[in-house]
Amino acid sequence: MISLFKHIFTYIVTVFVVTMFFSCKGNLGDIQKLNLTSNAPKGIANDFNLVYTDSTKVKAIVSGPVYNDYANLEFPYQEFPDGVKVDFFDDQNNKTVVTANYGVIYSTTNLIELVGDVVIETHEGKKLEAPQLYWDYKNEWIFTEKNYTFTSEDLNMEGVGIDFNKSFTKVNSHKNTGNALVKE
Repeated sequence: MISLFKHIFTYIVTVFVVTMFFSCKGNLGDIQKLNLTSNAPKGIANDFNLVYTDSTKVKAIVSGPVYNDYANLEFPYQEFPDGVKVDFFDDQNNKTVVTANYGVIYSTTNLIELVGDVVIETHEGKKLEAPQLYWDYKNEWIFTEKNYTFTSEDLNMEGVGIDFNKSFTKVNSHKNTGNALVKE
């Protein structure tokens, strides 16, 4: 009788241990999946189009094929992985267009990073091209330490490193070469 009881008890313990072993493995997989999804975006939008207004005037239109919102992370950001276009409008409704292959908005630092074939074209015909550009939107200051090309009606300039305000009225170019048309 004791032998039968010992045999049943051993069987129950074995089943319990095996069940616990397999259930822990299943939980580990679920926990690993949770870690992967915690870095997933909080929201995803396709064919994104956002209009910024101030006192009923359109100030900017931001658009892109895909918009990922990572507001759920410790360092939140918004990403345009497949390109971004921004149309800026001044008080006279003149438009400046900015395009890039990739864009990131870092909301905690007030910084926007644009990467890949970055182009800024103003309504006055000024054009800046660079592989990477940063925009401090709180201070309305734009800069890069990469190569750039700037063209306008009376100036063609290339260089490495430039920073300027959003209206191109204050410009600090670093290492540059170019041609300028000087009026007498």
